[in-house]
Amino acid sequence: MYRHFGEVDAAETSPLYERVAVALSESDEALRAIEAAPARKRHPTVILAALHDLALAGRAPALAAAYAAADGDAAAEAAIDTLLRMTDSVVSIAVRRQTRANETGRCAVLYPAIAEAARRVGAHAVGLIDVGCSAGFNLNADRVGITYDNGQSLGDASSPVQLSSSIVGGRPVPTRAMPEVVARVGVDLDPVDVTDADDARWLRACLWPDQPDQPDQPDRVARLEAEMALAATAPPLLLQGDAVEVLPDAFARVPADALPVVTTTWALSHFSLERRLRFLHRLDEAAAGRAVAWVSAEGVGVAPAIPTLGDRRASGHSIIGLAVFNQSALRAEAIGRCWSQGRLLAWLADS
Repeated sequence: MYRHFGEVDAAETSPLYERVAVALSESDEALRAIEAAPARKRHPTVILAALHDLALAGRAPALAAAYAAADGDAAAEAAIDTLLRMTDSVVSIAVRRQTRANETGRCAVLYPAIAEAARRVGAHAVGLIDVGCSAGFNLNADRVGITYDNGQSLGDASSPVQLSSSIVGGRPVPTRAMPEVVARVGVDLDPVDVTDADDARWLRACLWPDQPDQPDQPDRVARLEAEMALAATAPPLLLQGDAVEVLPDAFARVPADALPVVTTTWALSHFSLERRLRFLHRLDEAAAGRAVAWVSAEGVGVAPAIPTLGDRRASGHSIIGLAVFNQSALRAEAIGRCWSQGRLLAWLADS
């Protein structure tokens, strides 16, 4: 697993992690230390993030120095040394934490979809409920600036967080503004509070230390810092627990005169089919007294009730779904496709 991660997954994007992962794969002592973690927590991304967290915390200075110098050989030696000396700490971090992708390109998908949901219901205010929220960056969809490569823009042009997305196909995204957001509620088994120093450091640790920037992905560290600073100015309400169980409490936090909009972005793939159907039932239950909207960006066939447009599963793109629950009525449709966590977007809905 570690050799494959280094030689395949990290080979073209992170020379440091390529070298470190291969070195770990060749060290019997290191592999035995990794086996101290539960099987589900032995993946390279988890262990490497735990090591990175120790480096950022000042507890593994040699590893931190090797990462700062982009010295692969020194990083490999320091990673093995840190793992062997601090096995208990590495395992403790790995067990307690979930790796975080922190891809905010998904806001380029969420903003127009949430605005479309409000238009269909005639809502003048919305309450956002993000399932699988991590640090709740999706809940700031209206507070970031979004520029599409066809010249369109949405959101706050003066925001410190600016995102870009490319339009696929000839149909532009609707440019109506999202209505006022009166509630921001995140739901996660392990939510991340950006105002907590340990949580904020973990988000930084999940970034690969030398992953180069790409034309459509500017400085990831600077962007993450800007996102955390923005979130810290108005921290969302974070509810910890299983989404199916916590959703009723989340709906109760949205004022009666606002449209609750539940968002899921690549979260339901972690649910069993039974839990996905129970999730759908929760939305239906909440709609007994008022309209409820659900905006999803999930793999083909993952989101129940959302049409697949005839696309095949594992086809490399995701379906953008919009479902509106209004008492006993459900209107669900696929309003677009997206790729690369929202960096490519094809809008399909008539608006």
